Amino acid sequence: MTKTLCGVDVSKGRLDAFVAPGAAASFSNDAEGIATLSAFCRQHGVELVVMEATGGYERQAFLLLWESGMAAALVNPLGVRRYAQAMGILEKTDRIDAGVIARFALAKEVKPSPPPSPVQQRLRALVARLRQVTDDLAVNKQRRAAAHDAEMLQSIDEVSALLKRQSRRLEGEIASLIDDDPLWAALNNAFRSIKGVAGRTVARLLAELPEIGTFSNKAVAKLAGLAPIADDSGTRSSDRHIKGGRASVRSILFLVADIARRYDPSLAAFHQRLIGKGKTKLVVRTALARKLLVRLNAKARDARAAYANAT
Repeated sequence: MTKTLCGVDVSKGRLDAFVAPGAAASFSNDAEGIATLSAFCRQHGVELVVMEATGGYERQAFLLLWESGMAAALVNPLGVRRYAQAMGILEKTDRIDAGVIARFALAKEVKPSPPPSPVQQRLRALVARLRQVTDDLAVNKQRRAAAHDAEMLQSIDEVSALLKRQSRRLEGEIASLIDDDPLWAALNNAFRSIKGVAGRTVARLLAELPEIGTFSNKAVAKLAGLAPIADDSGTRSSDRHIKGGRASVRSILFLVADIARRYDPSLAAFHQRLIGKGKTKLVVRTALARKLLVRLNAKARDARAAYANAT
């Protein structure tokens, strides 16, 4: 039996909804508008609301729809756009986009995306803010190196001192959040058994790759964008390249893998073997990060199993 889906095109201030065969409406992207959207969906017998992940503008609507009892799902905007092109839909308006999202979700048989728990949302917010503060500190350091006026140097130092205090506070809150959750604490211990994996890496993994330990090695590598994607056709056999995935997770794994191989003989040997075969720096970097992720995934799987047996 075909589900009744509602496609929603999200922008900063507006939510454009479309339910086949032709019911459409526009709502403000705030709590009141989202409540009206939920009522609109119930009125039309909608079973699933589907929207694109648009970098944050969809977050409130996604969470509030679930809170109101309406199932929701997030889809990749690139997949939706390519589907529209494949279907010959060249026009682009908010209403058309909402209809395309609904058709794409129906064709792909999109499933609901359960919302993260409040504590998971809190961890994500803290980790995201810590990254921002860290980036701001790096920018301030560059500014200080280029400044010569004493007053400007003092101003930069004052801002840097504030950012450092915020960084320490955020790190403390993140550590407490992880310690207070028995499963996260077990995963923290498992991850940090690999020398070179520190607290910030653990926090990023738990916040941005919460599925770790529940997926196969191949699936988790693809999720992080570290799986080589085939690009062959006929007699042509192209080099595999990574594509898609969670860039923030991938970036931290690149850094940590390079640190870990300095302490781990097997990672160091793997690194040297790839260099000896003449692999490019990017290939070596990617393969090393993927190998580290596979180890972390195995440790997470064991830690989850031990936690489940203990409880």
